[in-house]
Amino acid sequence: MSIRYPKRERDTRPEDEARINDRIRAREIRVVDVDGTQLGVMTPYDAIQRAVEQGLDLVEVAPGANPPVCRIMDYGKYKYELKKKAAASKAKAHAATLKEVKLRPRTDDHDLDFKLRNARRFLVEGDKVKITLMFRGREIVHTSLGFEQLNKVKEILADIATVENAPRLEGRFMSMILVPNREAIARLERERAKQSAGEAEASAAGETQRKAAGEARAAGDS
Repeated sequence: MSIRYPKRERDTRPEDEARINDRIRAREIRVVDVDGTQLGVMTPYDAIQRAVEQGLDLVEVAPGANPPVCRIMDYGKYKYELKKKAAASKAKAHAATLKEVKLRPRTDDHDLDFKLRNARRFLVEGDKVKITLMFRGREIVHTSLGFEQLNKVKEILADIATVENAPRLEGRFMSMILVPNREAIARLERERAKQSAGEAEASAAGETQRKAAGEARAAGDS
């Protein structure tokens, strides 16, 4: 008996918009229900029927997975939430502020790691970061330590930031200003999303294998 697949319509969606319902091209997909339950691998036709029964849509959320991962959801609500998040991100970008992280010339690695985690969070959120070192007493005669410290910070944060103001000394304070590298941050976020989708796929595959093993044991016992 041949399998009936949903009729394919010409895909006129924007490149960054998810495929939904009969625009999903794969012949087999891994399906996640609206509550997060793994429904296993099936044809798009069968998955769409499940979605329609709940008054929902079938949305392709991980097209690069093998097979692609699709989720049953309210697509209109999903797009609205994405639009809200995008608007909030845009508003926040316009309201970017200058955050400050204070260090000492001899800040130890543990404390430096803690402070730079905060700096990284500020940068990812779209804020500029001013790294300030304060010299006390005779430390001021060792300004080379300050330049070394700021260069180290610059290298650690180079994956998401660029230098707007190079290190400079003003009295007993040495500082530099870093700004977010938005393209690099967006790339990292896409990689994290891809990794999350892969983890979801691996989890689903593991659950399918455990279920199959359980059914095999049950058949053997009977």
